[in-house]
Amino acid sequence: MIDLFSRFFSSAADNAAGQDDERDLIVAIGALFLEMGRIDETFTEPEMAKVISILTSKYGLSGEDAAALLDEADRELEASVDLWQFARVINERYSIPQKEKLIERLWQIVYVDGKMDKYEHYLMNKLSNLLGLSHKQLIDAKLKVLHGK
Repeated sequence: MIDLFSRFFSSAADNAAGQDDERDLIVAIGALFLEMGRIDETFTEPEMAKVISILTSKYGLSGEDAAALLDEADRELEASVDLWQFARVINERYSIPQKEKLIERLWQIVYVDGKMDKYEHYLMNKLSNLLGLSHKQLIDAKLKVLHGK
């Protein structure tokens, strides 16, 4: 099997434009996952484990590759002014159903501890708007996570 990590993180000279796009996309997703985990200022071990689990099971990364991706996403977050740059990358490359799945995964991070605080609530609404999803789509994704569908 092709090592997905090398596709995302190989040097720019070796990358085709499509691979750069994929790398940008997965870094943007990782940045949103990190921001969701940190929004309440307590990025817990269970939240980090959920983020790693999503990256390995849904995006095909190894645990080591997922950790390296999150390091890169963390650097990008530190350099960013806001989340729009990450949402823009996702909006350019993801269909509505793919964005709905992404919102579901973000809800999974929110509910690792079984509850949602006001900061997580705010960020979920903000991300839904940035991704061009309706309130109904946001709530439907939340209900899927809460009801284990």
